Amino acid sequence: MSKQGKYNRDRECTEGSGADHPGTGAANAAPPARAIAALRWCSILVAALALSGCATLQDSQLFVKEPDRTDHFVLPDEETNVVGDVQVVVARYEDTLPDFARRYGLGHDEILAANPGVDPWLPGDGTRVVLPTQYVLPNAPREGVVVNLATLRLFYFPKREQGEPQVVVTHPIGIGREGWRTPLGQMRIIQKTENPTWTPPASIRRERAQRGEQLPGVVAAGPDNPLGAHAMRLSRPQYLLHGTNKPFGIGMRVSHGCIQLYPEDIARLFAEVPIGTKVTVVNQPYLVGSRAGELYLEAHAPLAEDEKRLKGSLKPMEKAIEAEAADGSDIVDWDKARAVALEARGFPVPISPGSPGLEDIVARARRVPRIPPWAEVEGGDT
Repeated sequence: MSKQGKYNRDRECTEGSGADHPGTGAANAAPPARAIAALRWCSILVAALALSGCATLQDSQLFVKEPDRTDHFVLPDEETNVVGDVQVVVARYEDTLPDFARRYGLGHDEILAANPGVDPWLPGDGTRVVLPTQYVLPNAPREGVVVNLATLRLFYFPKREQGEPQVVVTHPIGIGREGWRTPLGQMRIIQKTENPTWTPPASIRRERAQRGEQLPGVVAAGPDNPLGAHAMRLSRPQYLLHGTNKPFGIGMRVSHGCIQLYPEDIARLFAEVPIGTKVTVVNQPYLVGSRAGELYLEAHAPLAEDEKRLKGSLKPMEKAIEAEAADGSDIVDWDKARAVALEARGFPVPISPGSPGLEDIVARARRVPRIPPWAEVEGGDT
């Protein structure tokens, strides 16, 4: 529907028919009875359609709100450790979950975990898709780059000017697959290269040869280079933060240990992150934070090798909660916390007694456009 058509429809709802407004002056001083009746009828109809879940109403822009940025947050104080909000979109027949992930700065596994039971390639016209764009910050010093392997997400804390609040920038990442695990600990960025060449290590060349693929000694910069257009070398020099020529792998364990980002995300980081920046890599599937007096738990499935070792134990989750809930365990609904951990939907859920449940959070989430204003997507509307 055109903007003019939508305006005319809304005007008919709020003004009634033209016959109710025959002139100007005293005749229009008070709303005629028919106009009031029309307004009441429209209000009742909209409410009834909303309660019924009418697809026509859901597809309209009546309830779509301006989306929040999902990659940049201001931290008003040192105690702030929960940022962003969960949002939802309503899919059209042509949409996929990876489409929404790329547009809203999410990774592949992130958006699948938040939407269990939804077909990633055919979510279906009118399906509500949850955008897990709320995060508990990792339990690590807020300095430089912090990578959380378990959440497949990077957080960058730029050096702030005196008197200015701390800012955090966050992006989804691809990491080392099982057997090629991205190393934990502290490193630094020692080199930045635009349009890098790639020299495949002997181990990767052997692996590819076993699959019948022959890699060249050096892969030139360009569309066939898996490093993409930007690379930042770490102080363990076999590992890089870099782009990719296969962005659909972001949010999964797809690399040989390097940390990969969407091309648009690495381009921004490349420009902002100076050589010498500290990089801290942690592995925290259970993140606990507080907001407005509520305790929140963000739970992710542990990495495959950790899951084998833990054998279903939730001890790491319990330790994370006990460390944050220093005022006592009576502020925790433990049954709810265990349920959140087992579901592992990947976004924060309050676990204080009497707090809203996961489904309540999704039901109350702001509905946002299919394509946000910042998305680098050609054509289409919301």
